[in-house]
Amino acid sequence: MEAAGVDGEQERYLQANNREFNTRFGYPNNTIKTSRYNVFNFLPLNLFEQFQRLANAYFLILLFLQLIPQISSLAWYTTVIPLMVVLSITAVKDAIDDMKRHQNDNHVNNRSVMVVMNGRIKEDKWMNIQVGDIIKLRNNQPVTADILLLSSSEPYSLTYIETAELDGETNLKVKQAIPVTSDLEDNLELLSAFDGKVTCESPNNKLDKFTGILTYKGKDFTLDHDKLLLRGCIIRNTDWCYGLVIYTGPDTKLMQNCGKSTFKRTHMDHLLNVLVVWIFLFLGSMCFILAIGHGIWENKKGYYFQNYLPWEEYVPSSAVSAILVFWSYFIILNTMVPISLYVSVEIIRLGNSCYINWDRKMFYAPKNSPAQARTTTLNEELGQVKYVFSDKTGTLTQNIMVFNKCSINGMFYGHVYDKKGMKVEVSEETEKVDFSYNKLADPKFSFYDKTLVEAVKKGDRWVHLFFLSLSLCHTVMSEEKVEGKLVYQAQSPDEGALVTAARNFGFVFRYRTSETIAVVEMGETKVYQLLAILDFSNVRKRMSIVVRTPEDRVMLFCKGADTILCQLLHPSCRFLRDVTMEHLDDFAVEGLRTLMVAYRELDNSFFQAWSKKHSEACLSLENREHKMSNVYEEIEKDLMLLGATAIEDKLQDGVPETVATLNKAQIKMWVLTGDKQETAVNIAYACNIFEEEMDGMFIVEGKNNETVLQELRSARDKMKPESLLESDPVNIYLTSKPQLLRIPEEVPNGNYGLIINGCSLAYALEGNLELELVRTACMCKGVICCRMTPLQKAQVVEMVKRYKKVVTLAIGDGANDVSMIKAAHIGVGISGQEGMQAMLNSDYAFSQFHYLQRLLLVHGRWSYNRMCKFLSYFFYKNFAFTLVHFWYAFFSGFSAQTVYDTWFITFYNLVYTSLPVLGLSLFDQDVNETWSLRFPELYEPGQHNLYFNKKEFVKCLVHGIYSSFVLFFIPMGTIYNSVRSDGKEISDYQSFSLIVQTSLLWVVTMQIALETTYWTMINHIFTWGSLGFYFCILFFLYSDGLCLMFPNVFQFLGVARNTLNLPQMWLSIVLSVVLCILPVIGYQFLKPLFWPVNVDKIMDRIHLCTKLPLPPPTRTKLKYASCRRSAYAFSHKQGFGALITSGKILRSRAHAQGHLGSRRLETRLAAHRPEGAGRGPQKAGPQRKPRRSPRGKALRVTRCTHHSEKRGRWAKHGGPEGPNQRAVRRGGMRATQIGPSAPRLQGEPDITNPKISFLAPQPGQMDSASPLAQLDATRQALDQNLMQQQRHRSTSSSGSSKDTGAGIAQPPCISNDAISCPREDSDRKTVISAIDAPHRATDQGQVVREEQLNTAVFPVFLQEAKKRGKEFYDWQKDADDQRQGKPFFWSLEHSPAQS
Repeated sequence: MEAAGVDGEQERYLQANNREFNTRFGYPNNTIKTSRYNVFNFLPLNLFEQFQRLANAYFLILLFLQLIPQISSLAWYTTVIPLMVVLSITAVKDAIDDMKRHQNDNHVNNRSVMVVMNGRIKEDKWMNIQVGDIIKLRNNQPVTADILLLSSSEPYSLTYIETAELDGETNLKVKQAIPVTSDLEDNLELLSAFDGKVTCESPNNKLDKFTGILTYKGKDFTLDHDKLLLRGCIIRNTDWCYGLVIYTGPDTKLMQNCGKSTFKRTHMDHLLNVLVVWIFLFLGSMCFILAIGHGIWENKKGYYFQNYLPWEEYVPSSAVSAILVFWSYFIILNTMVPISLYVSVEIIRLGNSCYINWDRKMFYAPKNSPAQARTTTLNEELGQVKYVFSDKTGTLTQNIMVFNKCSINGMFYGHVYDKKGMKVEVSEETEKVDFSYNKLADPKFSFYDKTLVEAVKKGDRWVHLFFLSLSLCHTVMSEEKVEGKLVYQAQSPDEGALVTAARNFGFVFRYRTSETIAVVEMGETKVYQLLAILDFSNVRKRMSIVVRTPEDRVMLFCKGADTILCQLLHPSCRFLRDVTMEHLDDFAVEGLRTLMVAYRELDNSFFQAWSKKHSEACLSLENREHKMSNVYEEIEKDLMLLGATAIEDKLQDGVPETVATLNKAQIKMWVLTGDKQETAVNIAYACNIFEEEMDGMFIVEGKNNETVLQELRSARDKMKPESLLESDPVNIYLTSKPQLLRIPEEVPNGNYGLIINGCSLAYALEGNLELELVRTACMCKGVICCRMTPLQKAQVVEMVKRYKKVVTLAIGDGANDVSMIKAAHIGVGISGQEGMQAMLNSDYAFSQFHYLQRLLLVHGRWSYNRMCKFLSYFFYKNFAFTLVHFWYAFFSGFSAQTVYDTWFITFYNLVYTSLPVLGLSLFDQDVNETWSLRFPELYEPGQHNLYFNKKEFVKCLVHGIYSSFVLFFIPMGTIYNSVRSDGKEISDYQSFSLIVQTSLLWVVTMQIALETTYWTMINHIFTWGSLGFYFCILFFLYSDGLCLMFPNVFQFLGVARNTLNLPQMWLSIVLSVVLCILPVIGYQFLKPLFWPVNVDKIMDRIHLCTKLPLPPPTRTKLKYASCRRSAYAFSHKQGFGALITSGKILRSRAHAQGHLGSRRLETRLAAHRPEGAGRGPQKAGPQRKPRRSPRGKALRVTRCTHHSEKRGRWAKHGGPEGPNQRAVRRGGMRATQIGPSAPRLQGEPDITNPKISFLAPQPGQMDSASPLAQLDATRQALDQNLMQQQRHRSTSSSGSSKDTGAGIAQPPCISNDAISCPREDSDRKTVISAIDAPHRATDQGQVVREEQLNTAVFPVFLQEAKKRGKEFYDWQKDADDQRQGKPFFWSLEHSPAQS
């Protein structure tokens, strides 16, 4: 829904540099306001908000009644003073909160900005900017208002911006001015003379939409979103830019998305309003009964006693007297809702807010940032949250991308091993890789696997080619203001992480032009000619770049999602692909973002022909995108796989554990993000929002109402089929009560997840689909909403609030989260990477997401429990206090006479009982924080509001009625017709009053002692000290001196000393306490036995655990299935390829030459590249002769176990210092130590590890004579060999001392030079050896890759293993040999246990 502009404007008209013209339309200035009050409206507005509480309004009415002398039975000050105290305390608190908002607003409004005025630059404040002004912005400055870009320092008036404040994305985005204004450049005279008129749409909240027309010099120019810089953006990589102000202040899209500041009230406040109405009706009914009783009494008895009790002149009859008594009792019984209730509530909320502010465990030391309770009215609401709506970027994640692992040519890099060959977890103590050999390395980059650096230093051509592709295939911008200090500006942080990784490993992207890319390769600068960029899109999920190398070779480098690239690989890469896919599975297990990297060498003639097709497609006017896609596919095929990258989108600390804990507390987690679906879903798995064990995952991606409805109902049909039937109770309820929007809780038949994108959500939030969406989504365990606008986030929150009677919490860190933070019952802001807007508009703020569990499960639960105990006790003690008047009325002629002394009525709530209940409400804990976090199930009662609701209120009322009955009739029966020891009567009014009020205080004190579960010294002082203070005040108020000085005010002369020494009084106190407390003790004892709830069972477990040592907390382990592989590509939507190749990113020639280091780089063009440094496949030609390994060293292939850590990974083999045997999984398989130091069996030849080579056919050169085809023919011989080997081992293990190997069939030889199969009778294993054969060309033109792990030998065994089904194979690598430069080997050995 679009927000209307000034006076409902349909279009906006403005003229540059003409304030007089623009002022006519009444556009607002650039001032923003998040505060609610000012000096003039504070008092009336704050009082209006406070009197929205019915109790405050109720006491205001009582005050007016007490001013009427004919019905006033209490002094007016007994109501005025407490009411003034309550209103003042609340007003001061609200004023302090709003002062902080004013300070924040003033900080923003008083920022300085440069404005073009009369040919000069003038510095002014943000708040003084008006529509039509032209302002100047510099690099790294925030945008002041929504402005139309006029010109910039960059070529073609491009401007790079970061929009994290708006949409949470840190991707670099580009804006471009229209050509007619870009000519203005930074000429102040031209800018001041610019008088263009703009006609555009009215202010709205759509961040990605803007339409308008610029009229200048008699011509019209179309304006769109790409020409507009929005408030909240930050200028990046641009020295300066000028813009025309279009929208200011509240009209900017940022503020339009912030939503309105509303006064949030808790569910408890709403409940109290309802209960006040109930009490009011109950009070009215009692007054009515007593008034009728008074009328009857006056009519039958009082009329005849007028000589003793004369009627007033204004009382002509008993009916009139009854009416007056009705209002008199209304005043007397007003303490059923005491004004001190709200004073105490505010103090309790303030105290619990201070606990949050003081919590050191929610203090984030790196930023020196404590948790902040920015409001004091929502604390108990924290203990009732059912739905948490969270942003993703910057909230669940750190918004930091880290190059974590990679797979290059089948080799896994990224794990760290100790000296024993065991994998170790990376920690702060882990030694980092030393990049000191690279002067251009980024010092912030960290990597821990030294083998990758060693491979780079040794000149491994595949590793070099891999990092070369990363340094070339991207659209990153480079900035070098200080020589050697490179700053990369990337469209997405993951692309920046890849280029940074290549930079640190020795392939430094230095700078680019529209036709060249300069890369420093291992210290040598090389310039590659940029021929084409095949840009990334969400459909293609890949990007490619075509370059001409300094050696005049045309190369295509490609990176993208594995699901796409796997279909584009050459068939010869199928085995390397399988290995790489296994590594990708491992990456997915760790929740990493992945990309595949591949290349292709192109023939010159082929590229020239393709380039013509590409140019024709670019110039096509019809179906341009489709034609370009077809042209891209022609060249992006038959790719040779290089490897894969794994980037960690770092989660904030403790996020998975926090989400798992919240799930145990029955809190549902919804992620509302503007990010793409793949990213959001993978983060959801990493955070435990989604789990692999879920029964189903539903994806709603329809693009019309019918499709969305069908998808939602299909999901609901699977989760709860009966929910679609008319006989379903929920459907019957909704049909019978359509005016009631609350949907009862529906329980699905399993755990499910829902994924919906912003486009489908737009349809789902309309009309009847909204009900379908909320029913379907609320049955799911987790919900992911992606590609959302800020307004949609707020709409989703409002939808759940509207249809579900639950408490919602929204948490985010960016300006795009402000609307949902304001919409939710509780808004939490994280001071993260995306500015302070979310924090400034939140109710609670802290720096880390994992603090949320402490906020809810500890502070929230304690606050809720304390508030519930407080309300239950408060209502009880006032019912017991007030209803004594009701019983007394039957013995006082319904005359509105009070039972108690006036000063006792005044002090009862303010002094005598205030401190004990505050001690209970501020310090009580049913369990400590450790158990609160260890047993999140304790949180569940708050979600259903079990501890204080209408039912509990009725219990309090019944308990109060019973106690008041006991407190009146026990003292009355005790002193009835009683005399003192001296024979004097003691059944006088004042003695009876003292006995009743003393008994009352003892009863309520013992009651609160029963309610207290956590005693502190303060509780003891408050509880027992208040009782002792009562007796002190009693002797003071009833003292002779005070009564003689003010006889009209203090009338109970000598009552205290005369009554307190009576045994009847203490008998009355003991009986009253026993009779009032005994039912409570019985109920608390019998309830867990006969009506136990889940919490009672948990409390029993806790009590049992307290007798035992506390077990260490279990850390949540992330669960993934290897079959779920991430397919990210990039986090941005569209690439910069068109801009780069168009040359628009270039500065002027002189400016480019002035760029630091550019002239030096241009003069260092490499004529050729060194041996092994990033070289691609070698052309066929004369090669050196293959080297034979010494002593005929062969490769022993032994069947081994399914590795205990990762299946399908090049795992550690037990070498000289490693363990001989690994943990056995799936039974009967073990790994055997092999190497120069491994023990040899009798008759076994001396086998060491030769280098392994394999023949990799070039595209189109695979035939049946290849080693792969020949090896495939050995399958039958291999099967026979393994079977005989099993039988032979069984015989050998039962007592044979020698193994001759007789009768074991050997696989045939494949070739004479590449693969040899020595047949030695003394060897009891199948031996297939590979002789070291450096790169050479075969007759078929095949190129042999040196040290290639995915050889022609082992994949046959792997393939055979998969076919056999029950057989498991693995390959292993000796890391020690690798570090020493020794070749690799595999072992495939059968265990006797398998036989």
